[in-house]
Order: sequence, then structure tokens, then C-alpha cells
Amino acid sequence: MALLRLKQVSLAYGHVALLNKVDFQLENNERVCLLGRNGTGKSSMFRILLNGIQDEGERWIGEGTRIACLEQNLDEQLEHSIYQVVAEGLGEAGLLMAAFHEESLAVEQEPGRDLALLSRLQHKIEQADAWNIGQKTEAVLSRLSLDADAIYGECSGGVRRRTLLGRALVNDPEILLLDEPTNHMDIDTIKKMEEFLLSFTGSIIFITHDRSLIRNLATRIIELDRGELSSYPGNYDTYLTRKQAMLEAESEQNKKFDKKLAEGEVWIRQGIKARRTRNEGRVRHLQAMRRARAARLEQQGRVKFKIEAAERSGKLVAELENVSYHYDTAPDLNIIDGFSTTIMRGDRIGIIGPNGSGKSTLLKLILEELKPTSGTLTSGTKIQVAYFDQQRQQLDLAATVRDNVAEGSDHVTINGNSRHVIGYLRDFLFPPERINSKTSSLSGGERNRLLLARIFARPGNVLVLDEPTNDLDIETLELLEDLLDSFPGTLFLVSHDREFLDRVVTSTLVFENGQINEYVGGYSDWIKQAHQKELSAAKNSKTDIKVESPQKTNVKKLSYKEKRELEELTDKIDAFEQEQVVLEKTMAAVDFYEQDKKHISETMQKFSGLQVKLDQAIERWTELEET
Repeated sequence: MALLRLKQVSLAYGHVALLNKVDFQLENNERVCLLGRNGTGKSSMFRILLNGIQDEGERWIGEGTRIACLEQNLDEQLEHSIYQVVAEGLGEAGLLMAAFHEESLAVEQEPGRDLALLSRLQHKIEQADAWNIGQKTEAVLSRLSLDADAIYGECSGGVRRRTLLGRALVNDPEILLLDEPTNHMDIDTIKKMEEFLLSFTGSIIFITHDRSLIRNLATRIIELDRGELSSYPGNYDTYLTRKQAMLEAESEQNKKFDKKLAEGEVWIRQGIKARRTRNEGRVRHLQAMRRARAARLEQQGRVKFKIEAAERSGKLVAELENVSYHYDTAPDLNIIDGFSTTIMRGDRIGIIGPNGSGKSTLLKLILEELKPTSGTLTSGTKIQVAYFDQQRQQLDLAATVRDNVAEGSDHVTINGNSRHVIGYLRDFLFPPERINSKTSSLSGGERNRLLLARIFARPGNVLVLDEPTNDLDIETLELLEDLLDSFPGTLFLVSHDREFLDRVVTSTLVFENGQINEYVGGYSDWIKQAHQKELSAAKNSKTDIKVESPQKTNVKKLSYKEKRELEELTDKIDAFEQEQVVLEKTMAAVDFYEQDKKHISETMQKFSGLQVKLDQAIERWTELEET
């Protein structure tokens, strides 16, 4: 059953058509992902879906259908409690319940407080029959694990994001619009949100750059490209296959059209004799082709990333021995506690952990922006750092796009070659008319591209990227991945984008259970290895702790064959673990990723296959041991 429809909807800003006679229909229980390059009009389409404001066309929504939206930007109601922000999603009745909640809290904290206001609020709630409103708010707070009395403005970006999601959900919408819902969330929170959205009984339309979220959530992909909306039923991988085929067909069609047009142009320019005998119908057809070619909207340009390479650093980048760190305000709380590691030139390290766990602190220690409170840190030589900070503090919002990159010059130097700043910024999709715009006028995605342009124009052999993926479209992300793959220096990446981590890093430092653990590979490899560690710990606890139990009757005993299998499994598990240690050392070697790609791939596949065999062996051992 259709919940919402757009028919021949158009929207333009100036001469740029964001939507050109778009048709769209949303069915019940659909989870639709809206894709498109930055600036193509995705957020504008959301506003049409939400409010029905367009230049022409029709928007229809089922009678009584409730629609709610989680917008991309964080709300600035900094002084409100989380309870107040969530309750606002219920309108006037919600605001009434929020006031009652705040006054009740004040009465608890001040025993002698006048109860007159609380009494009046209670009377208004009873008149409005709004007590069930409070129950809805409390239910949402509980489901999203939110502290009702926390001050919204004092919370992390991830908590504020969940709060705004709660405000969108509290009125039980049949349609939920989510604009970049994973921004500012750590991986654990993203996974919990995925589970929540998979259980949501209404329909969802969401915009995201998180490819793992798309794969896990979407039942249909729609793409906004050059004003046209295309629909791809099925999952993300199906979309990629069909999209590639469509682009190839479009390219072939354009080649044929351009060839035919070129032939027509040659014909029309022939001599006087040909002009006397030419077919007027053919002339009219050629004129129509000229108009079609002029009107054809070429696909938006692709970002061209190049990084200014610095002199190679020394072989050692940093060595940490039993390093700990605490802030002066909390001397008894170590953010980093007894951590040791060695970082070599060419390492590509992902840093994973919940918001507030200490990821940025660890980076500052490695880069010597902070000194450890205990332990020793040895830094390498010839280190030049290029730093992308997630708050974009390096950008001067009052300065122009040009000045943030070239600092008053007309040229930048990339790998020894001088380039005009206009041409360089065009590689990052900034047209000439935008380079003198104030940086404060740029969107989130544009600011990210500008910061990348800034740091890539400066020589660096150690690249630090702190949440670079926020607000970037998927195509730009893939191009950034290609650049990082060819970067010859050392890379530190802090990211909550699971697929980006898998594609870019070769090892991870993970904040878990109060300590930092080191793993080979990316995000998926960490998950597998962490699971294997849990199984191994369970196995060791069974072998180390022998508790005499009372004699049991009627207990099934192992057969002779099963006893032999159990003995063999113990030897197999030991052999698998020893082989795994050897492979881990091989993959951790400095020159491992400088070898033949086929050899690298075969080694990593062998490691993955070994992990599967080890998991299966441990599961079977546990099953027999418990018999």
C-alpha cells in the first residue's frame, strides 16, 4: 500500500534543476536509501517529502500518515534536557509533559519548593488527557538508552544524534526520514541503531555515505543524478551492478549520438553544390540534435586527489613503552594505561573505539602533542605530519575558499609542480565562481573537500585522518580510498565507517574493556579475531579450572571415537594457533604490503580460511568437552 507519492515534481535553484519532473512512490514497510553526489539535491528532496514545497508537480501523502525527520545538522538547543528535546516531537502536549518533568525534578532537589506550579501543570495535563504522552517519551528514552536529565548541549555528538532520533520517533511515525544518521556516532552505537531500525515497523527513507549501513538496511536504492531519479529494487550490490551497466550503456549511446552529430556538421559545411541540394528535413534534424547536445547534462565531475609527498621519514615512526596518560583534572583516571607498540614507516593503522574512549588522546601522544604521564615514547626522524581533524578547526570560516588553500598566493606546489589554485580547486569540485566564496557558506561535504585540498597541498609523510568520511558522498569516498592505497607514507585513521576501515588499513588499535588491543587487518578482521579470543578464553578457563562435581547419573558418555576426536581437536587447535601466529608476524612485517599483490591476497585469504577452521574446531571441542 502506498504511503506517499511524488508526481512530476520539479525544484530548481536559479538555473540549476535539482529535481526535474521526478516520480516516486513509497510503499509500506520499505527501507529506501537515497543516494547522490554532494549538492545534487538529496536534502532538498527530503524537504519536499516532509513539507511538500516544490516549484511544480504533486505530492500526495495518505490521510493521517505521520512523517518525521532526523536532519543532518545537530540542533542547537544546548540548554534543554534530553527529556525536553525528545518530548518536543509530541507538540504542545509534549512540551507540557517536559515542563512537568522539569518541575518534578526541581521539587525533588528542593524540598521546600512551592508546589503551586507543579499542581497547575498536573491539572493542565489531566485536562489534555496527556499522561500517556509522558509514557511514550519515557519508552523512547529507554529504547535509545538516553539519560532524561542530561543537558543536551553538554553531551557528545553521538548522544545528541540519538536524542534527535528519539524526537523523530516519539510520535510513532509511519514514515521516518533520516539524513546522514550515522554522523558523530561510534561503531557500537551505529550497530545498535541498525538493529533498532531493522525492527522499526514503519517505512524509512535514509541518506547515508555508510556503505555497511546501506547493505544491512536498504530494501531499495533510489539515486538522484542530474535532476533525474532512478530506482533500483534490491540490495546495494544489485544497485552497483545495474548502475555500472546503465553508465556503460549511457556512454555508448552518447558516443553514437556525438558521432552522428559530427557527421551532420561535416555535411552542413559542404560546398555550394551540396547546399543547393541538401534536404531541409535533414537540416531541421541536425538543428534539433544541436539543441539536444547543448541540453545534455554531463555527469558531475569526479574529484581528483593527489597528495604532496614529503621526504621519507625514518624507518621508525614511534615506539611506545608502557605509556600511560591522565588529565590533571582526573589524576586517578588513566585515559591510556600501560600501552606499548611500535609503529614503522608504511604502517596503515585504524583506531577504533567508543566516543570519548581516548582515540584523539592516543593520536596526540603518538604525534608528541601530549607528553605521557608515565612510560617512554620514542619518535622517529624526518616526520612531517598532515592532519585532518574532524572539527575542521584548521579552516578559517571567515576566509575564502582560495585563501584556506593557497594563503594569499595564486599557486600551490604539488609534488614539485606549480599549479594555479583555480585548477587545483577544480580537482576538488570547486568551480571558479566558488573559490572566492566565504568558507562559512560551504556545506559540510564541501568543507570536508576543502580541508582535504588544504592538507594534500602540504608535504607530509605521516597522514592523520580523524573522521574524514562525514558528509562525503560514496564516489568521493572511493576515490579517497584509492589515494590512500597509493600513499607511500604512514597512515593513522580514526573512523566509524566500517567499510572504509576494511578497505584502507592493515592493522587496528581498538579501545575495548579498558585497554588498547592490537589486531591485524581492518574492522571485519578485528571482529573475527576478537570472537576467536573469546572462544580461546572460554577454552582456557575450562582447562585451567577443574571443579570436582558430584557423581551424575544417566549422563551421556563420550564414545571411543568421540574421545579420539577430542584428543585430535586439541592438537589441531594448537597447530592452527601456531600457524596463525606465524601468519600474523608475516602480515605485520614492514615490507609485507610492498610485495606482489597476488601474494598479499593469497596470504590474507589463507589467514581468513585458517580463522574459519580454528573457530569450527573450537566450537566442536567445546561441544564434546561439555558432553
